[in-house]
Amino acid sequence: MLKGLLAKVVGDSNEKELQRLQPLVEKINSLEAKYSALPDDAFPRLTEEFRQTIRQRTADLRRRLEDLQAQSAQVWDGATQDRLQEEIRRADARLRQEENAILDELLPEAYAAVREAARRTLNMRHFDVQIIGGIVLHQGKVAEMKTGEGKTLVATLPLYLNSLTGRGVHLVTPNDYLSKFGVQWMGPIYHFMGVSVGVIQSAAADPNRGSFLYDPAYQASDDRYQ
Repeated sequence: MLKGLLAKVVGDSNEKELQRLQPLVEKINSLEAKYSALPDDAFPRLTEEFRQTIRQRTADLRRRLEDLQAQSAQVWDGATQDRLQEEIRRADARLRQEENAILDELLPEAYAAVREAARRTLNMRHFDVQIIGGIVLHQGKVAEMKTGEGKTLVATLPLYLNSLTGRGVHLVTPNDYLSKFGVQWMGPIYHFMGVSVGVIQSAAADPNRGSFLYDPAYQASDDRYQ
């Protein structure tokens, strides 16, 4: 099953990819005993610690971006505005790059915590193949999995991890039913971790309110948000 997933992700290089990802899987597995020993109330605190780490390590980059945005709001000259917009674009790219680097560092601890949260709330445990799927998705790749291989559970890993930046993260489903089903089924995991989760049920919803403001949000596919 594991090799089958990897073959779909990386084709003929699946063995090489497996070797590359295996140390991460082993690291996550090595943390299982640590998190199984923690009390329930430690998990929301852990989420806040992760968020604080990101905030502290990106503070200077964030201030730089905010300063540029403030300058842009006060400028009407076209040439100056163009220059500031380019600086804003580069500053935001640097911030996102640093955030992604921190998320990569946090991944083993975050995935181990979510695995334990799933065990306690749903009596479900992410298998190694599902951990692999979660890593692949976080890395921006496509992981094709068959019905019954645990796609819904896999998604909780990268959704939780990427919600830590505060930028929000969306899981897109084929229809409203699956969006609602995903939140109802997996919601206890996010709540256990101290993370809000919502479902976007209508394409007419206001993106400035409600479920759009949750950490992860589940929604049906709509070209307006792609």
